[in-house]
Amino acid sequence: MSKLRILYVASEVDPFLSTTQVADFVRKLPAAMQEKGMEIRILVPRFGLINERKNRLHEVVRLSGFTVPVGDDDKPVTIKVASLPSAKLQVYFIDNEDYFQRKTVFTDKEDNFYSDNDERAIFFCKGSLETVKKLRWAPDIVHCNDWMTSLVPLYLKTTYKNDPMFKDAKVVFSVYNSAFSHKFEATSLYEKVKLMDIEDTMLDSLKTADYAGFIKIGAEYADTVITSEEEVTEKFNTIVDELPDKKIEFVPEENIESYYNLYTDLASA
Repeated sequence: MSKLRILYVASEVDPFLSTTQVADFVRKLPAAMQEKGMEIRILVPRFGLINERKNRLHEVVRLSGFTVPVGDDDKPVTIKVASLPSAKLQVYFIDNEDYFQRKTVFTDKEDNFYSDNDERAIFFCKGSLETVKKLRWAPDIVHCNDWMTSLVPLYLKTTYKNDPMFKDAKVVFSVYNSAFSHKFEATSLYEKVKLMDIEDTMLDSLKTADYAGFIKIGAEYADTVITSEEEVTEKFNTIVDELPDKKIEFVPEENIESYYNLYTDLASA
């Protein structure tokens, strides 16, 4: 088998930003897979907490300058890049002045959940896939991490299913113990999420317009759903119990061989 290409899409990665378990996981696993001969790219939002000078981020002009639709607006996308220290791994940062210039991640300084976090997630998911197209780098596996990336499986199985960059890609969705209590406005959410070839009925899993809805839509359209937190596996399986043939499997974070086998098995299926 030729060298597998693994794309990691995540809300954060250490050392650029580390607020949850996601950051550590997305720092360690891609590096381990690279050591096993796989080709890796990582995509994350450029949240305002990330110090560009300290982390040596610089804009990639040839990738920037396009827009993605979020509701009735076309939002401009800026792409920045940096390397993971000592790993020689490229990390691409999706940026937008309206969504990612704040000095906090998902809540304000009073711990209030941002009401436009749905738009920020939609923008990030759409922007990530368009960035990969501009890179002209066709992944074999797209590994999505946490609720913010949960629309990527939907888009890959609908709007982008015949795109040469993605038509053979398999999707892994990792879930984490990162629930929020906020509920978005469902009708507005549907309209903002939709792209070509997506009908309302395809978004039924998202109808609750809350955290569980995002997890359910990600699980529905992913090829494999996993968590590295054994104690919360049952909770997530309760969330997706309405989906036939979908169960969230526990794979320990440190079990590198299991992830390697997961990727190779999926790619050859």
